[in-house]
Amino acid sequence: MSTPSHSPVTGKTFGVTVTHLTKRYGRNTVLHDINLDIKPGETFVIMGPSGSGKSVLLKQIAGLEQPTGGEVRIDRLDAADPRTRAKIRLALVFQAGALFNSLSVYDNLALYPREHRLADEAGIRERVMHALSILSLEKAVKKFPSELSGGMKKRVAIARALVMEPQLFLYDEPTSELDPVMSATISEIIGTLREQTAVTSIVVTHDRLLALSIADRIALIMDGRIVSIGTPADFKNSADPVIANFLNPVIDLKNPRFKQLENNHEQ
Repeated sequence: MSTPSHSPVTGKTFGVTVTHLTKRYGRNTVLHDINLDIKPGETFVIMGPSGSGKSVLLKQIAGLEQPTGGEVRIDRLDAADPRTRAKIRLALVFQAGALFNSLSVYDNLALYPREHRLADEAGIRERVMHALSILSLEKAVKKFPSELSGGMKKRVAIARALVMEPQLFLYDEPTSELDPVMSATISEIIGTLREQTAVTSIVVTHDRLLALSIADRIALIMDGRIVSIGTPADFKNSADPVIANFLNPVIDLKNPRFKQLENNHEQ
C-alpha cells in the first residue's frame, strides 16, 4: 500500500457512548442493556459469534435503526437523530461492500463528493485517485464491481469510505467470506489506516485474529450481552473460560450433535 502525502481524514474525530441500549424486534430482545464508552481516535472491536447481536449494535451506532431503549451518542449528539448524521461524517463499510454495480470503481468513489458538491471535477479526481492509491487499487479504476474479486470489492468499499474523509469509521465484518491471505490484507489495511489517520474506528467481526491484531480495545458480545471489555493482551491472558473457549474453541466430539452428523454421513 502507498503512504499518503496527507491524511485522508480532516477535522475532529468523535467518541461514541452507548448507554443502557436495548433493541427488540417484536418479542425478541436482541440487545440487552449495552454500555460502551469508545474514545476519540480509538480502534474499537465488537467481537462475537454469529447471531450475537454485533451487526444490530452497529446499526444502532450508525443511526440506521431506533433503539427500543437507552441511547447512542456521538460527541454528545443522539445517533438516532437525522440531524446528527448531517453534522458528522460517518462512513460505514458494509459486509457485502454495497457497491453500485452500474458504476465503475472510479464513479463509485466519486458519487459522494459529486452529490455533496465537495469539489470541482479536478478536485474530486484528486480525492478519488488518492484513496485508490492508499488501497493499491489504481489499476482497477475503470473496472466494474462484477469484474472484481471479493477482496477487491472490500478494498474498493474502504476506499469509497475514505473519500468521504470520515470522522467515524464503521466496519461490518470486513473479512467475512475472504480467504486467509485476503483477510490478512484487510487486517493490514485497517491497521495502516489507524496509523495514518486519527479517525475513530469501530469494527464488528467474528474474526478473532483480526480483532486481536487491530484493536486498541475489544468488547466480546454473546447473546446480546457484553461479556467482557479489554485490550487484546487482556483477552489473550484471560483465565475466563468463556473468553478462552471463544478464542480457542474446543470441539467436544462426544456431543450428540456430532454423533448425529456422523450417522447422517454414513447413511
